[in-house]
Amino acid sequence: MDKNVLIQYVDMVEEIKDLRRRIHELEKQIDRIKTEGTVKDTVSGGMGGTQHFVVEGFPVPEYSRKMMLLRSRKAMLEEKEAELLELTNQVEEYIGSIEKSELRIMFRLYYIDGLTWIQVAHRMNRMFPKRRISYSEESCRKRNARFFEEN
Repeated sequence: MDKNVLIQYVDMVEEIKDLRRRIHELEKQIDRIKTEGTVKDTVSGGMGGTQHFVVEGFPVPEYSRKMMLLRSRKAMLEEKEAELLELTNQVEEYIGSIEKSELRIMFRLYYIDGLTWIQVAHRMNRMFPKRRISYSEESCRKRNARFFEEN
């Protein structure tokens, strides 16, 4: 296992967030179709196309397409979440194999919890208040970079 597991994990988390956002938007569109209920259209016909009729009804084809898309996206989300769970185990295994406790904590905060480097620095400073030199965004980022240069 190497750092690619961490990168893949972060990418998959973002992919799942995007998929959830798309599902939410689709659900809003379906709700809008349900609340508005009917659509109207004017058609010409009869007597050589001179008569005009107003046709009103529920948009069944559009509703059906969106429901089918929603079901497929929800199935995809379940599949991705199962993959993410497996990947999370691999990431935690990889982070657990790092020798230095300080780096393990940093990596969990950044990669698993999804914090920014500045947030990681603040958390580390709270965890280790008696440290002579406090953590900064740059120091955390550098430690990450150095770790991967060495390994």
